Amino acid sequence: MSDPSPARSDAARAGLRNYILVTAAYWSDTVTDGATRMLVLFYFYNLGYTPFAVASLFIFYEVFGILTNLFGGYVGARFGLKTTLFIGLGTQLAALSMLAFAPQGWLVVAWVMVSQALSGIAKDMTKMSSKSAVKLIVPEDSSATLYRWVSILTGSKNALKGVGFFLGGLLLTVLDFQTALKWLVALVGITLILAALLMRGGLGEANRKAKFGQMFSRNGAVNKLAAARIFLFGARDVWFVVGLPVFLSSVLGWTFWQSGGFLAVWVIGYGIVQAATPGVLRSRVEGQHEPDGRTATILAFVLAVLPAGIALGLGAGVAPSTVVVGGLIVFGAVFALNSAVHSYLILAYTDSDKVAMNVGFYYMANAAGRLAGTVLSGALYQWGLQSGPSNGLIACLWASSAFVLVAGLLSLLLPRHLGPRSKPIKLGDLGE
Repeated sequence: MSDPSPARSDAARAGLRNYILVTAAYWSDTVTDGATRMLVLFYFYNLGYTPFAVASLFIFYEVFGILTNLFGGYVGARFGLKTTLFIGLGTQLAALSMLAFAPQGWLVVAWVMVSQALSGIAKDMTKMSSKSAVKLIVPEDSSATLYRWVSILTGSKNALKGVGFFLGGLLLTVLDFQTALKWLVALVGITLILAALLMRGGLGEANRKAKFGQMFSRNGAVNKLAAARIFLFGARDVWFVVGLPVFLSSVLGWTFWQSGGFLAVWVIGYGIVQAATPGVLRSRVEGQHEPDGRTATILAFVLAVLPAGIALGLGAGVAPSTVVVGGLIVFGAVFALNSAVHSYLILAYTDSDKVAMNVGFYYMANAAGRLAGTVLSGALYQWGLQSGPSNGLIACLWASSAFVLVAGLLSLLLPRHLGPRSKPIKLGDLGE
């Protein structure tokens, strides 16, 4: 067997270099996104906004996340992932600037919702760029390598999102709202400049023949996985977005940095488990026994028990700090395993020439689940408060358990074995 040609080796090195840059940019945007979420949530709740009003600030973030994954997958396929990366970073810069430099009187619900809409576009553009790019540098027949790289990328993203949560709580403790946001503007601006200066060529091959109609997957496995993903992420955000942070501050009396710190530790731990998923599950990927639909089903049914158990503990009068903190740590570990398996399966189910569009479709479902969870998190928490201070979170947790149960039932429909993909992509075909 002859050695790879110099041109093929150069293309592989260029692809790896650009992948490192796009991932670093994604990490920077992830920290910023997490910090902004904490700043907005705690700042407006401290001003006296109700839990549902706080949740409404993030509705456009999730709505435009859905639209971004729908149209972003098409843009990525048609014009290349480099285009989606720079659109994402530029949009995040605009979103942060709207809050950091606006007159104080402009910081009302409508203005913040528009800013969050831009942040939702930015976050999903950069995420899709990075998660699609990994498919382009891993050989098609290396399922073990793909599984490990996806797990590490997904885990690192969530760990850095946790860093962002802590940073946001800390900044709001030591600085005022707009000064904190100006620091985040500087971070994203530096990232955008460095990416523009250091990136060479393109990232993946643009497909000028890609059609928007192809965004709606005809792959049955992808569609079933997307449906399960909606309920899985709805189950997390129904308590995580508003219910838990408000509970920690109002019921347990934690400060901004303590609440942000706990959420940070939770998400970082969740990210570490995701990155370690291949070893934790001990899947024999080299023998083509990678995770499949059965793996996702088992994990979902195990996960459904946990929020119900936390809700029962709170209702029985167990110390809130003990049952909530301990229970959600276990929930986070099992959820991380389930999410990492999903992230692997979407790439395993899709053809390489459709990766940007199928990943975009899949994360559109992801955003739909987050939207449902966000709205319900504020609404259920506020409704539950009418009958007791802990009942708001209890209502959110019962909804979480129901959502995960539906995700498990949908996962029963996923394929038990992975079929061959129709058009492998070779490292030498990366293009510019």
